[in-house]
Amino acid sequence: MKKTKVICFANNKGGSGKSTTCSNVGYGLTLFGNKVLLIDGDMQLNLSLSLFDEDQVLSFARGEKNLYEGIRRQDDLTDYIVHSEYENLDLIPSSTLMSSIEYELFTKWQREYILKRGLKSIIQSGNYDYILIDAPPTLGGWVMNILCASDEIIIPVESSPWGMFGLGNMFEFLQDVKEIAPDLIIGGVVITKVDARKNYFKQTIESLRELEDVKVFETFIRVDSAIEWSQDGHQPVTAFKKGSRAAKEYLDLTREIAGLPV
Repeated sequence: MKKTKVICFANNKGGSGKSTTCSNVGYGLTLFGNKVLLIDGDMQLNLSLSLFDEDQVLSFARGEKNLYEGIRRQDDLTDYIVHSEYENLDLIPSSTLMSSIEYELFTKWQREYILKRGLKSIIQSGNYDYILIDAPPTLGGWVMNILCASDEIIIPVESSPWGMFGLGNMFEFLQDVKEIAPDLIIGGVVITKVDARKNYFKQTIESLRELEDVKVFETFIRVDSAIEWSQDGHQPVTAFKKGSRAAKEYLDLTREIAGLPV
């Protein structure tokens, strides 16, 4: 039976491009013959909105078919999967009630592993090659839950003066997580929102390359209006405008993550 790989996209700083990277890498993986499940772990619903319009997302969020309800009930999450319009790309949507997930977790037994237990049947089924999780921009019990359920973390970092802010806290948090999830690996850092004309990009690369034992992906994601338009259209950028620069960059990043030639 094939092994399902679980990757989370996390950074404790908002605006780093986590949701956009997660959705576009997820869609890109399907183009290379993989079946992918996306999980929206953030109350902002951005990953859900990358595949469904506002009315559909709010319907999920207000109903019982969302991640918050699954975690609150400690259910098998198989029944919370919804199918997108894209072949081999499914989603477990989020809810605005995720804002209170820390309180829900506080009273639970072995609370760090609730998401992992909820995904057990999905992983054992072998139906998916990849599960990609979009984590909220925080550090706490819920993000620890996501990390404990993951094989690998990818950290998007915005190429801006504040893009590196708090990254040290992120790595300290990961060290704590590895005490209870020793097999978790740092897959790498991907630089997003790049304007190569500005010195911020060069400074960001230099700073990241000074970090020990942290891979920086060769592919970086530049600023491209196609990304914003694809978000407005609730589509991955490669589906929205295949010939755009951003589409090419996200496909190259997907190849790197999957270990395919770029």
